[in-house]
Amino acid sequence: MNGSADTIPAQDVAARAEQGTSLWKDAWLRLRRNKLAMVGLVLVVLILAACFVVPLFIDLDPNTQRLDRKFEAPSATHWLGTDQLGRDLLHRIVEGGQISLLVAFFATFLTGIVGILYGGIAGYVGGRVDSVMMRIVDGLLAMPFLIIVILFRELIKVPVEKLSDWLIADVGLSTDLVLRFGNIAPLIVAIAAFGWLTMGRIVRTQAASLVELEFVEAARSLGLGHGRILLRHILPNALGPIIIYATLTVPSFILYEATLSFLGLGIEPPHASWGSLIKEGANFLETRPALILIPGLVFSTTLFALNFLGDGLRDALDPKSSKD
Repeated sequence: MNGSADTIPAQDVAARAEQGTSLWKDAWLRLRRNKLAMVGLVLVVLILAACFVVPLFIDLDPNTQRLDRKFEAPSATHWLGTDQLGRDLLHRIVEGGQISLLVAFFATFLTGIVGILYGGIAGYVGGRVDSVMMRIVDGLLAMPFLIIVILFRELIKVPVEKLSDWLIADVGLSTDLVLRFGNIAPLIVAIAAFGWLTMGRIVRTQAASLVELEFVEAARSLGLGHGRILLRHILPNALGPIIIYATLTVPSFILYEATLSFLGLGIEPPHASWGSLIKEGANFLETRPALILIPGLVFSTTLFALNFLGDGLRDALDPKSSKD
């Protein structure tokens, strides 16, 4: 009995050794051991659920003004009270989270597509083409990011408004839906148009190092085309650094959106983002500090959570960098 019982664990160990493991499974195990990263992950999931899932089951009313109920204290009707126009502060924060997070996620998605393709081509082709493409990136990086984004946003604002009018009048889409997304579209495009530069440099470095490895030579010897080698072999192997940087980009873009909204160059009334809510609350800092403290706390918590998660993903997907 004892002999057979002792052989079972040994067989299990051998079976597990033969099965092996994967990069993503190892990364998940390392991520789970990072307590701050797991706290960040839980907070991000809760914030996303509060902003996008909960509104599906309750009727949000963030823009209706009730001047007879302005500056109300928290109650069963208004959990966080009301603002200077009698609007429910909790509903405004949820709507602000939707807009701020949508701007950040869509801008990150667009910067990822442009940066991955641009950097991948530069790193794969190499030589003079790589040199010219990277000098273009260096020149754009030398420009003041926020100022360029502001100017570019103003340039595309009119075409976006014309497109919105066409979608409402000719296509027949919902006016509220078109105006809401037309409100954030200039911000998304403006941030993404100049936010892909660092992503491009990161992908270029990864592609340039991968193009010299044996599996790329093997793919070439099989007669595969350049596009297939780049898209099916090189870029998937650079996915780790791409995910790491994309995760750390989201909080940066949330901060950019908040900065523009705080300056009055972001989301237009009556809709709100976290940045515009903080701007409105700043006007009543001495008399009603809750109007700036509550949105500011939610905004800061989201940034901390995303940064903790991004740092955890960096350590999990690239453990060598965490040891350096």
